Amino acid sequence: MSHQQHKVAIVTGASQGIGAGLVKALRERNYSVVATSRSIQPSNDPGVLAIAGDIGSPETAKRVVSEGLARFGRIDSLVNNAGIFIAKPFTQYTEGDFASKIATNVAGFFHITQAAVEAMERNGSGHVVSITTSLIDHANAQVPSVLASLTKGGLNAATRSLAIEYAARGIRFNAVAPGVIKTPMHAPDTHAWLGALHPVGHMGEIGDIVDAVLYLESASFVTGEILHVDGGQSAGH
Repeated sequence: MSHQQHKVAIVTGASQGIGAGLVKALRERNYSVVATSRSIQPSNDPGVLAIAGDIGSPETAKRVVSEGLARFGRIDSLVNNAGIFIAKPFTQYTEGDFASKIATNVAGFFHITQAAVEAMERNGSGHVVSITTSLIDHANAQVPSVLASLTKGGLNAATRSLAIEYAARGIRFNAVAPGVIKTPMHAPDTHAWLGALHPVGHMGEIGDIVDAVLYLESASFVTGEILHVDGGQSAGH
């Protein structure tokens, strides 16, 4: 895949789970990767630039993009994977829950996407993929999660809006809307209950989301797409 030889991708929330899976898969495809999360450790791989910081802060976003450009010379792709999910009855959300969700899920998308797209505009090409949630399209009384719908639903809408704004300028915007994925976030004793939330009867794997991102990355005619990788959840129950 020599045409991908020198592509450079940013991955947020890169230290574990889906983010770590994405970094590995992109490196296997010869991408250089700028990997960021609050707790990320420096990398021994010269093709990975690890930057620790809070994605909700505009300073982190600027640093990730500027250091990525300084090290690798360009930015081709951004995967907005950082996100937090808090399921609670509506009236039990605290001010702190609200502030942290807005910071990570909305500000964390806005600032780094803005900085990355500025770099992509100079190349006349680029691709932004955001990881959202299938719950936006099929609310479930068993999983009350209005802050996820408020914040990640905004990302789905922004994905469509940006896809149209930039369609004639060579920059694509897509989203992957997962069901519940087996990551360190979910204790093993919850897996059976979480699996039953999906029509197929089981949770998804990190590789399912990685494969979806890689498909969108290569799909030059696809933009403004919300790709559901959710075991049938968004289709019905």
